[in-house]
Amino acid sequence: MHVELPEPTPDERAHSERVAERIRTEIDRAGGALDFARYMELALYAPGLGYYSAGTTKFGAAGDFVTAPELGSVFARCLARALAPELRNGNADSGRDLVELGPGTAALAAELLLELERLDALPARYRLLERSADLRARQRDTLAARCAHLADRVDWLDAPPDTPWRGALIANEVIDALPVRAFALRDEGLSARAVAFDEDGRFVWREAAADAALQAAVERALGERLADLPRPYLSEICVLLDPWLDEVTRTLENGSAWFIDYGYAHGDYYDPSRHAGTLRCHYRHRAHNDPLILPGLQDITAWVDFDALARASAKAGLRVAEHATQAQFLIANGLDEVFAQAYENAADEASRYALAQQVKRLTLPSEMGEKFRVMRLEKR
Repeated sequence: MHVELPEPTPDERAHSERVAERIRTEIDRAGGALDFARYMELALYAPGLGYYSAGTTKFGAAGDFVTAPELGSVFARCLARALAPELRNGNADSGRDLVELGPGTAALAAELLLELERLDALPARYRLLERSADLRARQRDTLAARCAHLADRVDWLDAPPDTPWRGALIANEVIDALPVRAFALRDEGLSARAVAFDEDGRFVWREAAADAALQAAVERALGERLADLPRPYLSEICVLLDPWLDEVTRTLENGSAWFIDYGYAHGDYYDPSRHAGTLRCHYRHRAHNDPLILPGLQDITAWVDFDALARASAKAGLRVAEHATQAQFLIANGLDEVFAQAYENAADEASRYALAQQVKRLTLPSEMGEKFRVMRLEKR
């Protein structure tokens, strides 16, 4: 996948070189090659340097990509209708909370609060799990501008709640940014893909025989299909998924956990035709598949294996209560009514046109409608 990318500014180039030097130092310490999962972790999360740790704009028109909540209010209003019955199970004394992981600009939080208010289903608290001081400031600005009268219900977390709670957890486009291990199936066997650097300091791929942990993880994930896949075959596996899900849902005593992301299910993740893997990078609204360039300046993601998420949920004491494409989910949760109300209240023809385009992008198979999936897990 070759994509022409905009040229970074001199300041951006300098920042990326600082990130690269941090990674090269660790590669040297590791003996010349670094497992891709660690490379991805550093490129995204190295303190003060990584893509999500540094203070650059990631979301929206001025950033690198647009999430569903950034398109407008339709997605959030439908999600609010799905959440409302869960939240109404509480009361003023033992009210239910909403916990959102990776809340971005808080666009989703603002619209959810407003719609839940209209539905008489406000949570006792809306808790944003956000470690970045820069993003917290942006989130406060968003909430102050769009729903200031509800700000007293909002607080911020540095980690998942450490005491038992009831309600709903939301993770919109979060799992795709968990570091993944990259592997290659070749005639001679399974290899782990790692990152090294050449004599010019540029990052390059290296392969070595898979360690026992990777071998076991791939065999569990692929089962009998492992022998039938073509060679060479490149893909990824998120070995962090099980412990991560256990951590974020451990203290959820009663309620649901909602995961919205782009991904595959029903055995399609490791399809024979998907022989180049699912790694995707986003830079200035261009998508490409080279994670070894522009470290610290671009997002690096892998599509989500929703079958693996379902398996992890069972280990974490949850059950899959709902699983649908994003289009199916929105239609089942009042899309027609939400669209009709928004269309009627639109200020002018341009607003109505923008609304129609928003719905198309959310639901068309060629856009987000079938590429994105929604999975609801329950703990009772």
